[in-house]
This record gives sequence, C-alpha cells and structure tokens, in this order.
Amino acid sequence: MALRAAEVLRKNDMGGWTRAAPTLYPHQWSWDSGFIAIGLAHLDTTRAARELTLLFRRQWRTGKVPHIVFNPLAPPESYFPGPEHWISAGVFPDAPPAPPYTSALCQPPIHAVGALRIWEVAKERSEEDKDTALSFLREIYPKMLRWHRYLLTDRDPEGSGLVTIYHPWESGTDNSPRWDEALEAVEIGVMASYHRRDLAHVDDPSERPTDKDYARYIWLVEMIKRARCDEREIYKNHPFRVKDVLMSAILVLANEALLEIADAIEAPDEDREQISAWIECGRSSLDERWDDGLGLCLDYDVRWSRSLRARTVAGFAPLVSGGISGERRARLLESLDSRYFGGVSGLRHRPLPPSTSPSERRFHPRSYWRGPVWPVVSWLLWKSLAREGEESRAAEVRRGALAQISGGGFAEYFEPFTGEPLGSDDQSWTAAVALDWIHA
Repeated sequence: MALRAAEVLRKNDMGGWTRAAPTLYPHQWSWDSGFIAIGLAHLDTTRAARELTLLFRRQWRTGKVPHIVFNPLAPPESYFPGPEHWISAGVFPDAPPAPPYTSALCQPPIHAVGALRIWEVAKERSEEDKDTALSFLREIYPKMLRWHRYLLTDRDPEGSGLVTIYHPWESGTDNSPRWDEALEAVEIGVMASYHRRDLAHVDDPSERPTDKDYARYIWLVEMIKRARCDEREIYKNHPFRVKDVLMSAILVLANEALLEIADAIEAPDEDREQISAWIECGRSSLDERWDDGLGLCLDYDVRWSRSLRARTVAGFAPLVSGGISGERRARLLESLDSRYFGGVSGLRHRPLPPSTSPSERRFHPRSYWRGPVWPVVSWLLWKSLAREGEESRAAEVRRGALAQISGGGFAEYFEPFTGEPLGSDDQSWTAAVALDWIHA
C-alpha cells in the first residue's frame, strides 16, 4: 500500500506542487497541500517542504492563503470556475499580481500541521534532512504566522476566536447540510450563464451538489468579485457569513503546531505569547458553541444570529482543537460511538463515521459531504483521539481507514455502508494520509 500511495503522489506531481487528483481537480488546492506535505514527509524532506513553499508564494498581501492556485497548463474546460472566471472582474488589489492566478477564497489552515510533520520525520532520518527541514521552517514560519493572524483578524474582526467563512467552499466540506439553512437564505441576482463540469465525473448527478445550490455558490463568488474581495465590505454586507467550528478547531490545532515550530526556530517570545493566546481564545470560543442536546459543537450564522443545527462530523471540532475537560471528552466520545455516527448499524468499516449522520433528513450515502466517509476526516479524528490519550480508539480508526483504502483504493471518499470508492480516483490527500498511517 505504501508503494501504491507513493506512486499516486508521483503521478500527481506537477514539478514541485501536487494536483489534488488527475482529472477532476487539476490545480493546487490549499488544504489538500497541507495533507499532501504530511505524506510527502515520509518520502522526501525537500519535496515535502517545496509543496508548502510554492503554495505560500501565492499568499495574498493580507496574509490569506488562497484555496486554489490555478495550474496554467490545465485545459480551460477541465475545471469550473477556473482562473478566467476569477480574474474576469479585474485583478484583486491584494492578490499576487502575476500568474499563476488564484481564487479569492481560502480553506482550513492545516498547513502548520504539515510543516511540523516534515520536521518531526526529518529529525529521525539524517542530519541533512534535519538541516533541510529547519531551513524550511525558518522560511515558512513568518508566512504561516501572517496567515493565522489574517484568519483571526480580517475573518474575525470582533475577536471571537472563531473564523468566519464567506462561502461553503471555504469550509472544505462544500455541500454539507451544515450550510443548507444559511445557503437557502441567499437570494440570487442576475449573473452570466455557466456550465458545470463536475457532473461529468459522476454517473448520478445526486452525488454532487444540486443545481440550485450550485447557482448560489456561483452567486456568492460573484458577490466577492464585485466587492473586489474587500474584507471589510464583505464582512459587513455579504449574504453568507458563518462561524465555522471545524475550521476554527483546525486553526487551534495549527496554532499548536505553529507554537512548536516557533520553539524549534527560536522565534521571539512575543510571537509565542500571541500564538498561545490564540489557542486559548479558540478553545474557549468553541466551548461556547456547544449544544448539549446534540452532544456536538455547532456552526453559527453571523448574518441571522443563529446556530446551524445539523449532525455532521464538524460537530466533533472540540476533539480536534483539544484542551477539553474530561466530561466534555466523554460526551463527544459518546456521540462518536452513538447510533448517529460510528454506531450506525451496517457501517462497512466501523468506527469510521459518515460525514453526515444518517439521522439527518438530508443524508445521502453517495453525495459528497452529505454522507460518505472521508479519509482526511478519519485522519483528523485519529490524530485527535491519540492526542486525547484514547489510544485504543485511535488504533481502531487507523485500522478501519487502512482497511477501507485496501479494499477501495485511494478514492476521494467512500460509501459508508458498502465501502464503495466514490468521487475522484487517485486522490492525492488520501494517498498522503495513508502513508502517515502506515508510518505511524
């Protein structure tokens, strides 16, 4: 399996950065690259470092890391909305001025976790690898610090400790029922016609977002373009503004990693104090989003001042952020094992939870984030459980995830009851987390 995973990453290597998948995703995706760096760390320290170095070269002046860096060699018809769609409104003032172009959105900040993994693995290999990794950390650290500061200022001007997203795509869990209520309130205006290209990669259109939802996705992009991605204007008037608990929890996890990186490179004390404060604030804010009835953490709709009630894996955000009380941990583990998630009858690979609970009326076992099992989410749960001292539970997740990949290959996601591989084949981040599990 390790050899096959390495081959997937080699096939998707575009000369210093890795495309997410061979056909459906021919560009560089932000949080994909964070996971990909984790896998590459076990193969080649220099190449793993370069994955993140090239991504951060397209960092915006604000500190934002864009969710897509577009591959200039990819055919225009390969992905929509592509670079021509994003730049049609003119160059965004804070974006990199020259190609390769980027989107104006962002994604969960897993990158520092990837950078730390490169360092951890390199220290165990050779002095040359260790020196290479340390040099990389010194170069990437100030950029990651700016990235995290952007998320906790421009995307959180009220200082809540929770990141605000402007589009479901920014969450990484694109069509999750988490967003249905907020998305349904978005009124679509006049916009140019477009052609969806994602439907060509599935046999059944129900496996992808509906046309109605997709129209709202494109309208939200249009609103961001019209505002020229002015953060203050968007935060004030944008029709979709949600505090994303999973993204916020990943930011806490990433800040923990950034703090270890700061120690490794002997960063200034004031940096470490700031990062520590971010961690504390993030954990406290996630605690306020707890719903005891569901036994989960819930997203918050800023526009309409309401919690978004949905049973999805994002509700386990406090496990990802860590630092929770024994009582809260026990409640989360109870939810994870319950009939709503890992205890669902008929799951092919227990205890891997479906991305959306089958108890939700909007559950669909084959539709993107509405039910399938995602290996990267399993990786986050595995890492979180291990950190919380739940070693046996973590081992069960690892065994189930590797069995799933062994039976279905490096698919983007899997049907939870049959184990059927779904989405794109040879998905880079699936291969990457498999390598990390194998070397654990």
